[in-house]
This record gives sequence, structure tokens and C-alpha cells, in this order.
Amino acid sequence: MQRRTLLTGLALAPGLAAPAIAPALAQAPDRAAIAEVERYFNGLTTLRARFLQIGQHGGSAEGTAMIWRPGRMRFEYDPPEPTLLIAADGQFFHWDKELRQASIVPLSATPLGLLLRNPLRLAGDITVEAVERGAGVVRVTLHRTDRAAEGRMQLVLDEAPMALRQWAVQDPQGRVTRVTLTDVRLGERFDPFQFAFNDPRFREELEQRR
Repeated sequence: MQRRTLLTGLALAPGLAAPAIAPALAQAPDRAAIAEVERYFNGLTTLRARFLQIGQHGGSAEGTAMIWRPGRMRFEYDPPEPTLLIAADGQFFHWDKELRQASIVPLSATPLGLLLRNPLRLAGDITVEAVERGAGVVRVTLHRTDRAAEGRMQLVLDEAPMALRQWAVQDPQGRVTRVTLTDVRLGERFDPFQFAFNDPRFREELEQRR
């Protein structure tokens, strides 16, 4: 899996390519469903889950996700994927353990930043393209209102009770990254230190000076 796609992606089996997000139909979105999705996210505090990430060409990675609304998220990938992603303080940190390289982008520049907003409002600078109900799930397809060319995101939630199960991000080239959550646990108390990014290189330099 290309590591740069991890920053953008964030009921498929490993080895299957992620299907494209279907174009929105020309109809008014289901406002009642949108309100339900907003209430769900705005009532969410902490979430821990296992995740499976599938890339456009079938590459897969697994790990543990932690979401602490508002504003914080941690994705720790299982070996051999050498990646740690942390969202905090309005920034998204990507640490490559193998290359020993860190990169930082504004949280607002990533699709996952939408999930950490407080409050989350699916209007204004977010345009809802379509809402689909069926088979016990709700699918909400959206994009940034003034940046539609950057791609779209689809949220998939169980309907009753409402629970986040999956999201997919489609980039401007049509490539899709899909993340599915399992073993979801809510309401845990998290250690704030887990959402603090301390570049390991800095720690090593301090130890060498002692």
C-alpha cells in the first residue's frame, strides 16, 4: 500500500479492490437521516475499534483506531506496515517507523478531519450529495462545498442503533481507500499521552546528550 494514501483514507475481504463511490442521484437528500447522523457524531466522545483498510488496487492494512472527539484520533497499524497516524491540535501527524520520517499536514486538509469537528454539521462548507437507506445501513456521500474537485467521502453507518462502521474516500483521480471498523467499543477513558506526537528522533537526541 502506498503510504501517502494512508493520509487520504483513512464488507470487503482482504485482496479485493475497493469499489468506486457511486455518483449521486439527482434527488433531494434525506434531511431526517442527515440530522440523525449529525446527532450520532455530536454525541460521540470516544471510540476504539479494529480497522481494515483496503486501497484501490487491493492492498490492505489492519490496526487499531482510537477516536476522541473533538479533534483527536490515533491510527496504529499492525506490522509489517510501519505507520502511526495521530490527529491532535489541528494537525495530522504521519510517522513512518521504517524510514524514520515524520510529516505533518493540517487536519482540515484531510477527509478524516470532518469526523472530528465539533459540532459536525453536514451543511454549509460540506455538501451532501446523496443519502441512501437500505439493508439496515445509512450511506451519506459528501464533499467539501468549495473543493468538489478534490474528491468525495462516503460514511456508512448502522441504522438502528446508529453506529459508524465504514468510510470511503475517493480522490480526484478516482482512487478509493475504504476503512471498515470492527469490535467497536464506546465510552472508554483514553490517556491523553496517546494523542501527543513526540518525534522519536528528538527523544533519541536528548538521550545521546546525557
